[in-house]
Amino acid sequence: MHTDLARHSTRAATSARPAPRRGRLYYRWYVPYLFLLPGLALYLLWTVYPLGYQLFISFFDWRIIPGQTSEFIGLANYQRAFGDNTFWLAMRNTFGYVIVTVIGQMLIGLALAWMVNRVFVGRRFFRAVYYLPVVTSWVVVSFLFQYLFSPDASGLINFVLVDILHVLPEPVSWMANASSAWIAIYSLGIWKGIGWAMVIFLAALQGIPPELYEAAAIDGAGEWQRFVGLTLPLIRRTALFVLIALIIGGFQVFISVLLITGGGPLHRTEVALTYMYDQAFGSLRFGYGAALSYILTIVIVVISFVQMRFFGRRNDSVEY
Repeated sequence: MHTDLARHSTRAATSARPAPRRGRLYYRWYVPYLFLLPGLALYLLWTVYPLGYQLFISFFDWRIIPGQTSEFIGLANYQRAFGDNTFWLAMRNTFGYVIVTVIGQMLIGLALAWMVNRVFVGRRFFRAVYYLPVVTSWVVVSFLFQYLFSPDASGLINFVLVDILHVLPEPVSWMANASSAWIAIYSLGIWKGIGWAMVIFLAALQGIPPELYEAAAIDGAGEWQRFVGLTLPLIRRTALFVLIALIIGGFQVFISVLLITGGGPLHRTEVALTYMYDQAFGSLRFGYGAALSYILTIVIVVISFVQMRFFGRRNDSVEY
């Protein structure tokens, strides 16, 4: 009898418990996506849709003037690009800009990071000072460098070289010649980006355990041997990230060239984006400009993929 009463009480307690809500797991499943929807909608609206529409108009002789019909021409814009000498001159100039500025930013940025990492007092101050050009507007610094390289004696560069150092007999018209104009453009590109490279390298250097340097010093490794055999291998992945990011940024050079030289003289300082801008908004060839942008995108993707495949195969072994 006691057994029957126990079973009855157990059944009653079980029936009195509230049934578990089956929708709770479903609720937990879709709630995170509700928080992602606003950002995803903005991304689709402002990034994916323009890219898709740009690819669409690259197959047309796109007309923006009301009343005119945009004619579908297929791959004609892409075929035209391969025969456009000015476009390939702009691409060569872009590659040259990337090579010079990326090497300069990485070497100077790494050197500054190495020196700042060895400073015990004022490290934050030096980090902020070197990073200041990164957060400065491209428009502001472009006009600043245009003033520094002014062709008359009022320009600071000519004033230093002619009146102070007496290196040159007369002021140089920097923007009148493509070779001298590139000096101003390269200098701005390197100066603008070394702070970013320095901060990334500095974070990587601070992540290396000091015990490794102590062990290497006990083994008789000198300063240069520790840097080459210990530091560089340990920051290799960081260097790969910096390299890819700087190359992508280098291919996107636009404002500095547009404001300093405008692509002149005679398109000798033209880069890929300034030529696309001129074709799309200067000559109203929007379809051709869109095709040029996708050609540049393919080039950047291929270069980044090759870099990741090449550097990713190496190991992180330490030798000194």
